[in-house]
Amino acid sequence: MAPKQTEKGLFQAAYEQVTSPEHTTIVRSILVFGAGVAFLHSSLSELLLPPA
Repeated sequence: MAPKQTEKGLFQAAYEQVTSPEHTTIVRSILVFGAGVAFLHSSLSELLLPPA
């Protein structure tokens, strides 16, 4: 009788894909985009406005 292969959970499989070296540039660009959107949505984005 062959041993059963344990099936990975959804989050474990997703974590392994995100942390794989093949996807570092994609993950990094998504994080930078998210940080940019968060900055522009915050009150700190008013620092970018020219003085009135």
